[in-house]
Amino acid sequence: MASSSSLLLILATALVLATSFAQLTPDFYSESCPGVFPAVRSQIGIALEKEKRMGASLVRMFFHDCFVNGCDGSLLLDDTPTFIGEKRAGPNMNSVRGFEVIDAIKAAVEEVCPGVVSCADIIAIAARDSVVELGGPNWDVKLGRRDATTASQALANTSIPAPTSNLTKLISSFAVQGLSVQDMVALSGAHTIGQARCTTFRNHIYSESNIDGFFAGTRQAYCPPSNGTGDNNLAPLDIETPNFFDNSYYKDLIAKRGLLHSDQELFNGGSTDSQVSEYSENSDSFYADFVAAMIKMGDIKPLTGYDGEVRKNCRVVN
Repeated sequence: MASSSSLLLILATALVLATSFAQLTPDFYSESCPGVFPAVRSQIGIALEKEKRMGASLVRMFFHDCFVNGCDGSLLLDDTPTFIGEKRAGPNMNSVRGFEVIDAIKAAVEEVCPGVVSCADIIAIAARDSVVELGGPNWDVKLGRRDATTASQALANTSIPAPTSNLTKLISSFAVQGLSVQDMVALSGAHTIGQARCTTFRNHIYSESNIDGFFAGTRQAYCPPSNGTGDNNLAPLDIETPNFFDNSYYKDLIAKRGLLHSDQELFNGGSTDSQVSEYSENSDSFYADFVAAMIKMGDIKPLTGYDGEVRKNCRVVN
């Protein structure tokens, strides 16, 4: 009987430890790598000093990583002769950028505590630090993710909503990830920073009516109407303050100055108009909901415990 009781106690203890080990927490590296945050922050400062747009790119990288099999760093894996990653998927190719910044951060973190911090967690911290560096809100990033050893180009092609998406498609794409309509509108506010390529907004500025005429004209000056001409020409997603994280994006939408079709869908006589109006008038409300949504997105299907690995090089499996 004593033997059985001891066995039950051991099993119960193991279950508790496994459960706690599997949960993300802001203090995951408090003992194993307390220097991770200064190391990441330093490299973000260097990257954004060179190019402010990189901050938006790193936030977008977090989004594109989390929407494909969860926040597991699979987006970072390079193609090899025997492995197809996600970088060449339609929504990512010639679009997602900042991989060299992640490389630099990983190298800096490895100097402080080798083999401890996952690439998936580095993306999450880099996204937060980029928002803060550009004047946005701060939050405690939940950590403890491990890195995937696989990737899915097919899922990347179908899971990430396109800039041509209508409101129904946007809502459903986020719902599949466990994110609400409020989360979707708040996360879309990341478009208050960064730029987009002509090919992603050409049809909106030439063929659609729910756009301010003068604004469309200014965008047309840098985005020719013919496909294949000027496709990679850039325009700011937020025409007012493209390098500052604020609520101007929502003010742009109310003025019909959303650059992407999917942007303007958020304020186009639909169910999300009232939330856009609220954020345009109350930056604190936007910041609070954005932070909550970023944390919630970071919880999408993380690999924890003994699943996955901690990559030595973010571009390849160990």
